[in-house]
Amino acid sequence: MGDHLIMIRTIAWASTAALCALCAPGFAQTPDAAPDEDTIVVTGTYTLPNKIDTATGLGLTTLETPQSVSIMTAQRILDQNLITVKDVITNAVGVAANEFDDVRNTFFARGFEIRNTQVDGVPAAWTLAGGNGETSIDVSIYERVEIVRGATGLLSGAGDPSASVNLVRKHADATELTGYASASIGSWNTWRLSADVAGPLTADGRVRARVVGRYEEGDSYIDIQHRKKWVLYGVVDADLTDSTLVRAGISHQDTRPRGILWGSLPTFYSDGTLTDLPRSQTTSADWTYWNTTNQNIFATVRQEFGDRWTLSVNYNRLKNTADTQLLYLYGAVDKDTGTMDGTNPYKSSGQSIQNSFDAQLKGLVPLFGRDHEVVIGALHSVLKRHTDNFEAPLPWLTDLPVIGEEGVPYPEPVWGTTPVRNEQERIKQTGYYGAMRLNIADPFKLILGGRIASWKQTGYAWGTTSDYGDDNIFIPYVGALYDVTPNHRVYASYTKIFQPQNLYDRERRLLDPLDGNAYEIGLKSSFFGDALQTSIALFRIEQDNLGQVDGPQVIVDGLLFQPYRAAAGVVSKGFELEATGQPMPGWNVNASYSQFKAEDADNVPANTDQPRKLLKIFTTYDLGGPLTGLTIGGGVNYRSKAYSDGTNPVTGAAFRFQQDGYTLVALMARYAVTPQLQLQANVDNLFDEKFYSNMGSFSQYRYGAPRNFTIGATYRF
Repeated sequence: MGDHLIMIRTIAWASTAALCALCAPGFAQTPDAAPDEDTIVVTGTYTLPNKIDTATGLGLTTLETPQSVSIMTAQRILDQNLITVKDVITNAVGVAANEFDDVRNTFFARGFEIRNTQVDGVPAAWTLAGGNGETSIDVSIYERVEIVRGATGLLSGAGDPSASVNLVRKHADATELTGYASASIGSWNTWRLSADVAGPLTADGRVRARVVGRYEEGDSYIDIQHRKKWVLYGVVDADLTDSTLVRAGISHQDTRPRGILWGSLPTFYSDGTLTDLPRSQTTSADWTYWNTTNQNIFATVRQEFGDRWTLSVNYNRLKNTADTQLLYLYGAVDKDTGTMDGTNPYKSSGQSIQNSFDAQLKGLVPLFGRDHEVVIGALHSVLKRHTDNFEAPLPWLTDLPVIGEEGVPYPEPVWGTTPVRNEQERIKQTGYYGAMRLNIADPFKLILGGRIASWKQTGYAWGTTSDYGDDNIFIPYVGALYDVTPNHRVYASYTKIFQPQNLYDRERRLLDPLDGNAYEIGLKSSFFGDALQTSIALFRIEQDNLGQVDGPQVIVDGLLFQPYRAAAGVVSKGFELEATGQPMPGWNVNASYSQFKAEDADNVPANTDQPRKLLKIFTTYDLGGPLTGLTIGGGVNYRSKAYSDGTNPVTGAAFRFQQDGYTLVALMARYAVTPQLQLQANVDNLFDEKFYSNMGSFSQYRYGAPRNFTIGATYRF
């Protein structure tokens, strides 16, 4: 670990020194022009000039937004060979992930869980930890991923203090036939076929279509697992008039993993000592599966009124389903026999359907001789979800051999045929919002806005009634930006935090919603015609009723239950640094460092399972001269220690499960055989670092992926 830390400091120092040197006027060079936002990228950058709506809805660039904004562009996704939403978010600035098992993942920023997600700016509800596969959605259907750190209650309806993730779909803008087809192979017998084709449906190009498809199959570093996945996406854009656009489309993903884990590996032996199992160890059986489908049907009508006003109306239908047969093992491992006694076979069928409608009007208002941007909007969504279970007859088997086994020899139960509905909930959300960017002076902009949000959840879940919500909660938003020089802009922003949370205490009582305030100040700078952008952000977050894990998971009525307690007066404060873009032609770079401290009113650290420090660097360079056509690159992801406190269930002594700081290194290389044909190789976890990817529970742990590679070829036309 010492050598890795030295390497991190060296790379960070070298990157900072290089960026500072390149920012000097004498070194300024004009980079390649950035691609249009919906172009199928061949050679792009890590920055975009496009205006985004994720934070304010006003259609501002990242430099005009008074919050920390990072964009994972198509070029970045391609360079790092990022496949799923989890892959993208994990590599984003200031974000960490916890893997509960092979399907469920949670994401964190500034110490708090990210629960706000959007698709093309429309809020989307995910199941708890992505249990229906939402966090594993394939990103081949998205053009880019926008991440705004800090509370975004103005647009998302709930002011969660961590971040908001906006998945921006690929659109059908190509008026000539264009696209690509690719194939790849990699570690654990994984292979993948992908295609993306776009073009006109009419001779004049006013009606256009785009189709994206992907098929993937392979094993895992964990024993007995095998995965299959297919993705299909289609969208049609039609210019009905010069000022009217209609868009409609559908995406569908079907994921079918076998031998899948529910939960992780046991922490303790029966004598109270710690296990140290191989990364390939499984606690699953060969009859297990966790099949998920993710479908999105959407339609948009956008009407321009002259060159100053635009009205957009959207409909979205999100359907996520999960059908499972799982085996959960818990408790300690007999050190002499390698067996475990705690078992819980589980079979379920569930779905979540969200229908949402939203409308947004934005434009320019003349006042005092200046134009000022205005946006007003409304959202109404209804989500209905349920889960049916099929009982496995008692008694459940015990004394099962686990350690050293390639799959637990637990025969598949004779499942009950009568479904038992253990979860049925309805969530209705309505919001009205408005914001205005006052162009007070050429260098000074002031953003004022607010949202009136209503949220209501009814139904029941796992033996507990779900009946809570709030009406007409006002969430204010204030932001200010001042141009110190043409290239340097200081900003400040404030918003209120309000977030209902589906967490329960030991008495199965629902915790009150999160409540608090979020503040941020910072400096945003640009160089070389915005090709290289830097940001410095300082933030402070104040919260009450923050849910904290209260002891280990317990079995209640045959189902797992995690109790929580509400922490009062939790304050998180810290800073983030980022430099991203193209300092010189052919050199793409993203470098970031984030750090925070979170404690409650009694100075007790909060959310200790989250690393306080994150360093992320990724860069590529297009070689010239005799090596023209060759691009090389690499990256470093470092996260500091994290831990979870509890009690050793065997000895009763206090126990801290801790993951020390670790570093993951990645390499890539791409060679253009012809202008159309490219070969690419990626290696992740180059030094085969052994680390825990689950810090949410001290009674179980999960290993992150060992060293792995992918080799692929892409043909563009």
